[in-house]
Amino acid sequence: MADDRYVYDFDEPADGGRDLLGGKGIGLAEMTQLGVPVPAGFTITTDACRAYMASGGELPEGLEAEVDEHLARLEETTGKRFGDPDDPLLVSVRSGAAVTMPGMMDTILNVGLNDEAADGVITRTGNEHFARDSYRRLIQMYGEIVEGIDAHRFEDALDEDDLAATIEAYKRIYEEETGSPFPQDAKEQLGHAVRAVFDSWNTPRAQAYRRYNKIPHDLGTAVNVVQMVFGNKGDESGTGVAFTRDPSTGEQGLYGEFLADAQGEDVVAGIRTPQPLAKMKERLPEAFDDLIETMRRLEEHYKDMQDIEFTVEDGRLYLLQTRSAKRTAAAALKAAVEMVDESLITREEAVARIDPGQLDQLLHPRLDPDASYDVVARGLNASPGAASGGIVFDADTAEDRGRNGEPVILVRWETTPDDIHGMIAAQGILTAHGGMTSHAAVVARGMGKPCVAGCEALSVDAKAKTASLNGLKLGEGDVITLDGGTGEVIIGEIRLIPPEINEDFETVLAWADDFRRLKVRANADTPEDAAKAREFGAQGIGLCRTEHMFMAEDRLPVVREMIMAANEDERRASLDKLLPHQQSDFEGIFEAMAGLPVTIRLLDPPLHEFLPSLEEAKDDRMRSRIRALQEANPMLGTRGCRLGLQYPEIYEMQVRAIIRAAIAVRDRTGEAPLVEIMHPLVGFEEELRRLRELTIHTASAEGEVEYLVGTMIELPRACVRADEIAEEADFFSFGTNDLTQTALGFSRDDAEGKFLTFYLQEGVLERNPFETLDQSGVGDLMRIAVERGRRVKPELKLGICGEHGGEAESVAFCHGLGLDYVSCSPYRVPLARLAAAQAVLEEAGVEAVSVGG
Repeated sequence: MADDRYVYDFDEPADGGRDLLGGKGIGLAEMTQLGVPVPAGFTITTDACRAYMASGGELPEGLEAEVDEHLARLEETTGKRFGDPDDPLLVSVRSGAAVTMPGMMDTILNVGLNDEAADGVITRTGNEHFARDSYRRLIQMYGEIVEGIDAHRFEDALDEDDLAATIEAYKRIYEEETGSPFPQDAKEQLGHAVRAVFDSWNTPRAQAYRRYNKIPHDLGTAVNVVQMVFGNKGDESGTGVAFTRDPSTGEQGLYGEFLADAQGEDVVAGIRTPQPLAKMKERLPEAFDDLIETMRRLEEHYKDMQDIEFTVEDGRLYLLQTRSAKRTAAAALKAAVEMVDESLITREEAVARIDPGQLDQLLHPRLDPDASYDVVARGLNASPGAASGGIVFDADTAEDRGRNGEPVILVRWETTPDDIHGMIAAQGILTAHGGMTSHAAVVARGMGKPCVAGCEALSVDAKAKTASLNGLKLGEGDVITLDGGTGEVIIGEIRLIPPEINEDFETVLAWADDFRRLKVRANADTPEDAAKAREFGAQGIGLCRTEHMFMAEDRLPVVREMIMAANEDERRASLDKLLPHQQSDFEGIFEAMAGLPVTIRLLDPPLHEFLPSLEEAKDDRMRSRIRALQEANPMLGTRGCRLGLQYPEIYEMQVRAIIRAAIAVRDRTGEAPLVEIMHPLVGFEEELRRLRELTIHTASAEGEVEYLVGTMIELPRACVRADEIAEEADFFSFGTNDLTQTALGFSRDDAEGKFLTFYLQEGVLERNPFETLDQSGVGDLMRIAVERGRRVKPELKLGICGEHGGEAESVAFCHGLGLDYVSCSPYRVPLARLAAAQAVLEEAGVEAVSVGG
């Protein structure tokens, strides 16, 4: 620290801003300096919290003296003394991190009250109920937060008709639980309250919230010590929460709640039912008018929708907090568009402030927020959206019932490519195993279907067609609901709300397109996926996985026939049967993406994935072939380009199908498709040299069509030898799913839900590397590949087609790396469009406005 200060009054300038004072502290300071009515007080900085945590729970040297100094100034400002038995200064002790974490950390009110001071307040005000009510609240909050006493002990002892008896009961509970009487010294109360707020930074709920919202664990929280103002002093007092716009819709209007004769925690805790804000106008008209004017001033100052906490004491308004309001995606978009129309913000600022991840709400059905339900289990929120349906345990049943219009949820230990037809038919997928980039998760996201993966509370007996969720037995046909956005599993059917794609959504994305440099493509394997991707603004297909085309009911037997073939001639005969199917698929995709590039990855997975399990095999010949194909680690075995080199006839068939489809579409439409043929899992220049030769030789025999030949970069060796590989490549596409696995030595299906969960909880890793690109590891490999590849071929086309292509931070990294495009599942295309624009705006210094605490 530059000046070794830990404490700032609200009316003092502080250079550290939000990072130093926290969201609540900077809000109180700015409101004070704007002349908004704010109680007096001071902020203990996040530096103090970090020092406290680093020392294992010791307050940093000099902090207590600083607090005493600022407490004396507060006494001077208010004309009251802390601990005075006759007319005490009372304070609240409130948390306030740099990033808003509503409800995650602790607050203690009425600090400074004791037996004598409570009696003194009664004498001075003549309001016994107010004094006793304030004191019993302090004992309860202090007992719960500082000492960890179960809240039910206090709640069960509350007698609102006899608050004096309640106070005595609370003091007995406190002494029983702690072995000591409730502290009567105001300074002792304050010191322990500050420590408790620091400690609340690391409560399990706060840690979980930070993990979910990708908030760093080392930020720490500030502590705000604020003069108490009382909403529980009678009919001319009250408390409430107000929004400058409706946080559900974004529309302007009066939105908020008010409680007369109450303190703030009554609203939050739901102890009493609050009234609409409009009722405050009838009861406290002057304070209401002041509130409306203050809300206008704050929104104009911060240029964003505000969430305001306020108290009215004896008819006078005080603001306790203002912060950027949490809002739905629809509200965020509407507010941004209208603020541009009102000239409050620019288009650049509007685009910069929308959370790309939040747009998922608009692209998938979601649970009715007004519905009441109990969550029976949770897994990984692998693919957003919500769905209800009857449980089925195999893909065939899912397909059969789906054809009959019956909504089903496919419940599996984990899915495989064999399940694709069932996944297509199902409304949602639930698995007991697998992670965020497991087969179920990746395919579900590509389809826009909700998926909850890695649900450890789920056990599945597929043969018996039963499952258990947290001990609750379920059978085929029993209805469950999945929320893929939260990972929640619910028994029974819950009403769903359809996607909310609207004009505001289109407007903001159109602005984003004006600003971004990166192109955005989609990962799409069918004409339907391609059409959906184009609807969402995709500028081509960055990954078409041909293996998914082999899993259709009419093709899988032929694929298996090809795998079982005794020699090359038999394989070619089977491949000849597959060729027209492949050609038809490619024609549909080329037509859907007319005028836009399409990158087709040749067959990638190991052949055993197309065969049944040993137990399901019907004859000895099949079982023998399955055993022959078995590998200890098939994902690092005979797959990708290794298959193409060993069985070149497979890739020859696929290249023929691609070229014939391109010629057919060109002749039919007059527009030649932009074809990019991609060879997977290349690690050596010689692999790609031979496969490029195969591709060109096969294609030239079919006719004249322009196309590119490239490779998916998914091995560390391919990155460090990219200069050699680039000699044979027209383009690179980073397959960051496998590149993350091979660089980190993590199996994504085994890591997530196992040791990776532990790593994230314990802070070994800040982020899940399968969700957010590991920029210092995998990202460095990509940087090497870009530099070495373009040193050989300056115009080498570069893209990314792993799931990271739709994640905001990863998109920003790809922008900085100089890639030409990112590619992601169709339903993440709008997110990537927005994130790509935000990367440009961040470089230009345009930041999202944020006020929090």
